[in-house]
Amino acid sequence: MKQTALLLTVALLAAPAALFPQSPSPVKTSSGHSGGPFSEIALGGGIGSLGIQLQAATNLSSHFNLRGNGDFFNYSRNFTSNGLSADAKLNLASAGAAVDIYPFRVGFRLSPGVLFYNQNQLTAAVTVPAGSSFKLSGTTYYSANTNAGTGAAPVNGTGTLGLNINKAAFTVTTGWGNMIPRHGHFSVPFEVGVAIIGAPTVNVNLGGWACLDQAQTECSNLADPTNPIAIAVQGNLATQVAKWTSDLKPLNTYPIVSIGVAYSFHVR
Repeated sequence: MKQTALLLTVALLAAPAALFPQSPSPVKTSSGHSGGPFSEIALGGGIGSLGIQLQAATNLSSHFNLRGNGDFFNYSRNFTSNGLSADAKLNLASAGAAVDIYPFRVGFRLSPGVLFYNQNQLTAAVTVPAGSSFKLSGTTYYSANTNAGTGAAPVNGTGTLGLNINKAAFTVTTGWGNMIPRHGHFSVPFEVGVAIIGAPTVNVNLGGWACLDQAQTECSNLADPTNPIAIAVQGNLATQVAKWTSDLKPLNTYPIVSIGVAYSFHVR
């Protein structure tokens, strides 16, 4: 996923230079040359709320830059919530583009843009050790012991938190620092804003056998659509997932914060 994000960013910035080989109007570049649009390229890296960031930018005029970015990050962690043990993996991979507007040519900027590639999500393998209790929507259940005779097995499942993946998102940020400075080659761009990604999605599926009592006298296969115990567990699971989804509503506008270092150079 991260390779796709970076390739999309490079392609986005390579296209304008190919389409406009001649400079229609001169602008002052970071190297002191009087070049036209797309005569300067800046490459940079940094870190932010979307992960490790790689950026590339080119000049449109003394007040405007076109910028593309690709972000990626992977992280794994084990945690337990309400008795449900999760082996979770956070996978961040995104790519976007923005127009950097510098009202004063340097320093402060405004940047409307779009996050056109979004594969930011959290996945988890869920288990409940045999005989252990877990809660769903305030109700306590017990994970069954393995029993070859009945086919019983401990509770297990999968979970996914998706930040509205596969959908483009509008971004709006502000910041300080021009990747293509008027003097010199190095810059330290800082950015803060939001990506309006829409409602996150939460999906949790549970299988195995669950019991109403620790002695395991009343148990059911959670895949049995006719058993009252399985029906109750799946109903409480749906209620719990709805609560988690509601709790995550603030992520409808995902925060963007990043800082990095960039180097610019004259290309023609």
